[in-house]
Amino acid sequence: MPDRFTSLIILDGWGLNPNKDHNAVSIADTPTMDRITQDYPSATLRTSGRNVGLPDRLMGNSEVGHMNLGAGRVVTQAMTQIEDSINDGSFRTNDALLKAVDRLVDLDGNLHLFGLVSNGGVHSWPTHYQGIFEVAKARGVSPDRVFIHAFLDGRDTPPQSGIDRLKELTAFLDQLGTGKIASICGRYYAMDRDQRWERTQRAYDLLTEGKGERSASALEAIETSYAGGTTDEFLEPCAIVDNTGNPVATVGDGDSVIFFNFRGDRPRQLTRAFTDDRFTGFERAVRPDVHYTSLTRYEEGLPVDGIAFPPEALSQDMPRIFGETASSAGKRQLRIAETEKYAHVTFFFNGLREEPYQGEDRILVPSPKDVPTYDHKPEMSAPEIANRLSDAIRAGEHDVAICNFANPDMVGHTGILDAAVQAVTTVDRCLAQVLKAVGDVGGVAIVTADHGNAEQMIHYETAEPHTAHTTNEVPLILVDPDHQSDLREGGALCDIAPTLLGLMGVDLPAEMNGRDLRLT
Repeated sequence: MPDRFTSLIILDGWGLNPNKDHNAVSIADTPTMDRITQDYPSATLRTSGRNVGLPDRLMGNSEVGHMNLGAGRVVTQAMTQIEDSINDGSFRTNDALLKAVDRLVDLDGNLHLFGLVSNGGVHSWPTHYQGIFEVAKARGVSPDRVFIHAFLDGRDTPPQSGIDRLKELTAFLDQLGTGKIASICGRYYAMDRDQRWERTQRAYDLLTEGKGERSASALEAIETSYAGGTTDEFLEPCAIVDNTGNPVATVGDGDSVIFFNFRGDRPRQLTRAFTDDRFTGFERAVRPDVHYTSLTRYEEGLPVDGIAFPPEALSQDMPRIFGETASSAGKRQLRIAETEKYAHVTFFFNGLREEPYQGEDRILVPSPKDVPTYDHKPEMSAPEIANRLSDAIRAGEHDVAICNFANPDMVGHTGILDAAVQAVTTVDRCLAQVLKAVGDVGGVAIVTADHGNAEQMIHYETAEPHTAHTTNEVPLILVDPDHQSDLREGGALCDIAPTLLGLMGVDLPAEMNGRDLRLT
């Protein structure tokens, strides 16, 4: 059996775009990628839509990408399965949702919806929160006791598209005759995932005390924000007030909260602040006693009162994924990334499993906290990742390593072209260092990405900054001196785990239907 060191190097957000205009990947100096693409077998991978278990034509994302990379099969995503439940009517009888709603019918409590009001499809989807409003109306909750606290996107969507989503939401609520917008807030505050607790506190204080900006309407607030140069993602926490100047609603004792994001990493901090008795992220001036429901499981052990779609209901309890298969074969694994993508090479790559497999080691490199956004530090923590991974490779204690370089994605999300070019250049330089270590131990590397981003930094139709992912294909390069034949074309992310296992000499489990992409 092969005993060579094997590695998967994920260049997060590095896509392929034939249009060179505002294309940070093509503008950047990338001698390493240029060389290995020329010298080794290469192909492209599909990372969006049905190829990764999403609806047609919807862009992929890091969570979806890493789940498919690790599973060795197309993973039908939570978003898709929840949408199916709405279409077949089972959403309206969901036990956790009904418990959150029905308890309010004979009480004085309010129903609060938290989540990202966006059509980006990465963290939430409009029909999901619309469906919750419809359930509340159907179950008899008083129309004036239903509120939504809208977090704005501008990261997976155009930076000033939030106003269109709020107009759509307002029209929907008016037509339904149930619900009001109680507050708006940029996701920068409400959906931080990097323990920048001062951001989370701003959102928490808005939701529980109405602290922040004040406006008579959500549309007025966002128009004022745009006029001042602040886009959706960074919109200051703002309470919507009534004609007396008081917030129309804050979260209080006896209320029900439903967080309608389906992706788990970014709701965790805010959810902990509401539900965890041992929470230490910041001092909570108010701690309302609420019934808290999450749309999916955001984190194992998170003390919520209900989960509308737990993993077992979403058919995401996947046996014999890469991590389990490698562990069962006695292979020693290393997972390494900086904070921004650490959950992706661990929790998501392992099929929503928190704990490591036997023989799986993890290295977490802290992401920079001294900058508000990564265009101010486009190198992020990539050099330290390269150093620590190279040292680990040469130490010879692992059979396989899974590494993520976050820069093209995280800096791409800022919409700043020059910074994205620097990010891509940095990653190319770090890739050279890692591949040198792989070569020194006679190893092999798969270099690829989970989705595109940095290869399109402008909307070609509007000339606005492009801050979202793309549906472009991504590179696939097999850096293996012993394999010079072509790779299969038409592959998808689900084919990476079978290819890795093949390189490691591990039999492919029957549960994996992805293909080894090597042509032999």
